[in-house]
Amino acid sequence: MRMTFWIGALVTIGALYAQDISGDWQATLKAGPREFRLIMKIEKGPNGGWNGSLFSIDQVPDRGVGITANSVMLEGSTLKFTINVARASYEGKVSADGASIRGTWTQGQPLPLEFQRATPESAWKDPSPHRVQFVTVDKDVRLEVLDWGGSGRPLVLLAGLGNTAHIFDTFAPKLTANHHVYGITRRGFGVSSAPAAGYSADRLGDDVLAVLDALKLERPVLAGHSIAGEELSSVASRHPERVAGLIYLDAGYSYAYYDRSRGDLDIDLVELQKKLEQLLPGNGAQDPKALVHELLEATLPGFERDLRDRQKTLQVTPAALLAAQASSPLSDAARAIQTGEQKYTNIPVPVLAIYAVPHDLGPAGGDAAARAAFEANDEATTGAQAKAFESGVPSARIVRLPHANHYVFFSNEADVLREMNAFLGSLP
Repeated sequence: MRMTFWIGALVTIGALYAQDISGDWQATLKAGPREFRLIMKIEKGPNGGWNGSLFSIDQVPDRGVGITANSVMLEGSTLKFTINVARASYEGKVSADGASIRGTWTQGQPLPLEFQRATPESAWKDPSPHRVQFVTVDKDVRLEVLDWGGSGRPLVLLAGLGNTAHIFDTFAPKLTANHHVYGITRRGFGVSSAPAAGYSADRLGDDVLAVLDALKLERPVLAGHSIAGEELSSVASRHPERVAGLIYLDAGYSYAYYDRSRGDLDIDLVELQKKLEQLLPGNGAQDPKALVHELLEATLPGFERDLRDRQKTLQVTPAALLAAQASSPLSDAARAIQTGEQKYTNIPVPVLAIYAVPHDLGPAGGDAAARAAFEANDEATTGAQAKAFESGVPSARIVRLPHANHYVFFSNEADVLREMNAFLGSLP
């Protein structure tokens, strides 16, 4: 079972107004006995309107992830913005001195909310002990790089789909005793650049290599969560001399190691689409008879197998999880990454691959019967992928953590730290 998690929302732009409201705005939302600190980052858009992203620093473990506002409008002194994915909206009056915005936050029920413009003295400070820098990896593309310090061999952490390097804010400092720890926020997420193109697996791998070059890191270990497995495999399969080892944190799925005997619906779908397009008149298939034969004898039977596997998974996936996935639209960057997955089968470096199998879905797991059915299917699918990785990559140490969360470094922190330290200590 492939596990990728993502966060995203569509961007539109509000109306132009002479007053400059760009910058960071901070507020505390009080909902009964609970309080949530919010940061609204507003900037001018390319056509003179406004863009905005909301950060809820008390509700999510990744403080680098913001929810993009679907509209930001300034009409006179009235600021309005909406965030569809959260079913929320805000309307408030900007003060005459431009230092505050007083209004109403509506999310199910209206609540008073006053934003204050952040100043160098009042701005929220990230408590994680890292230094932030930006590294240019491509034309007009800069990536956020976090440096937690430490001594020893460099260890570079890569986040899953939709996350930023800040997902490791509490985990990374626990590795600095023996390693110099860094984190990279990939293009399209957080405060890294979000270009329109450049999201294939190898391009993302090249971004990682560019950061290693800029920081002059010699043979670091790369550790990646979830979709970051493709970046690990891209770097190591093409440039094994550049890394000392790889650590897959519930990241060793088909985008990281492709098992030809099992296939993968998402990867195989892209390949099938390309082949079918070649059959269209004028698309230049050199030998359409050979292509049709290949489709009938190999590609389509394999794709039917992929569909049946996906059907089995969907049949046992709890309704709450399916609903959550359906209500969370993919960002453009996330969609481009999924369509840019590649097939990696040769990973000639030392590997530690940690799998959550079966996965713990928490409250989304449903009743006992639904949970049991999901776990049985997960044992079969994730377990088969782990076995394929184990047999196909002789250098790999495979660790299975029963009933761990997809974020294994949260749910099973002690286990993950123990395995990582043992692996890191074994490297020459």
